[in-house]
Amino acid sequence: HEVETRADGASGIVAATTYKPDIVLLDIGLPDMDGYEVARQLRESGASKGMTLIAVTGYGLPSDRIRSAEAGFDHHLTKPVEADD
Repeated sequence: HEVETRADGASGIVAATTYKPDIVLLDIGLPDMDGYEVARQLRESGASKGMTLIAVTGYGLPSDRIRSAEAGFDHHLTKPVEADD
């Protein structure tokens, strides 16, 4: 597997747009914009066509899961992530 990492949302958007990964594991709590906004921008731009967006976050309330689905995430995993998940 080839892996790319970025430390903030803006550079993550650029990387996802140019690298076009199959799967994006995206934290919600980022320094410049939250992961919900990153997911929204990727989905709205069409750059994420064919990508699976997975939220990996400490936010695990039902309202957080709803919010991630509304932002365009395909899955929502709460930290610490279990291997079976």
